[in-house]
Amino acid sequence: MKSLNPKTKPLFVNRLLSIVGSYLVLRGTTQRLGVLSLVVLVSALIACSEQPPPPIETVRAIRTITLTEPASGRMRRFSGVVEAADSSSVSFEVPGNVREVNVDVGERISKGQVLAVLDEQTFQLNVKAAQADVGRAEVELRDALNDLERLQRIAAKDRGAISQRALDQAEARYGGARNNLSYNTSRLNLVKRDLERAVLRAPFDGVISKRYVDPFQQVALGQKLFDLHMEGAMEAAISVPESEIEYIYLGLPGEVRFPAIPEQVHKGIVTEVSKVAGGANAFPVKVTIEADNPRIRPGITAEVILLLGDEQGETAFLIPIEALAPGGSESKSYVFVFDQETSTVKKTMIESGSFRANNIVVNKGLKAGDIIAAAGVSFLRDGQKVRLSR
Repeated sequence: MKSLNPKTKPLFVNRLLSIVGSYLVLRGTTQRLGVLSLVVLVSALIACSEQPPPPIETVRAIRTITLTEPASGRMRRFSGVVEAADSSSVSFEVPGNVREVNVDVGERISKGQVLAVLDEQTFQLNVKAAQADVGRAEVELRDALNDLERLQRIAAKDRGAISQRALDQAEARYGGARNNLSYNTSRLNLVKRDLERAVLRAPFDGVISKRYVDPFQQVALGQKLFDLHMEGAMEAAISVPESEIEYIYLGLPGEVRFPAIPEQVHKGIVTEVSKVAGGANAFPVKVTIEADNPRIRPGITAEVILLLGDEQGETAFLIPIEALAPGGSESKSYVFVFDQETSTVKKTMIESGSFRANNIVVNKGLKAGDIIAAAGVSFLRDGQKVRLSR
């Protein structure tokens, strides 16, 4: 039956009901039931003749991962602690009694900011004493110079009036006075520097991580007062057993996870490998965390995952288990590979291998550069149009 034009359908129905109404008036009520049945039937046929509108296709957003270089080797996990990549312990360069402490743990500081101050009275007295010594040395030098010049003038007029011994003694006295002034001037500079060092200033912008001093405390030369760390760059300090240290090298990439931030995984790279074993014959290793996250703080626990080379030479891709589509077998599974040209996903068969933590080894079916769906794959179908989530 040919479908009616939606624009002419109301006119047609109204005209049909008008004709039926007139017929009922003329024929009476005895045949109303049959005619009403006819009207219902005609209306149903009209409704059934309409074609439903096409469904609106929704474009699903998917989270993806991009395969880079194949991974090979044995995956190992190492527990460690986060440390600031740039840190320092500061102390006074002179001993004394602490007069004031201006910062506390967790406080952000800027370069040159005053952290603590010693009692300066002793240093000021030393400066005054050194200045007095310099003054006396200057007087002695002037007197020695005047005597030397006087004898030299007399000798110039009458060579026999002044003995050579007297001239030599005058020159020696002048030389000693000059050396004495130089010594006292240097001493004055040292005590002035000590007075300046009675004020402890921050060497760089950062955060106070630990404090070891209180006001009115007597501190020794070089005694540690504060631990500072620079914000931003963080690293995980781990210990690698002697049986596996030969596989660790500078630049080895890895992953860093944090129990305190379980939803995040960050890239890491080995930037320091000790050549000397520490406790339990384990070697200290530093892994720089490639992230600028304020939640990553010094002192929190870190788990570093490194892929170590092994003699079997296994080469494969590692993908998360969540990327596997349902319907696979023990050795063959499926993933959805995103096509950038068509913005669709293609269900692709892969040959899977062993499991490594929350990842699975893919031996065949994928190549470097492939973009695969990493979550919600149970809601996808082959050829479905999708978009990448931001």
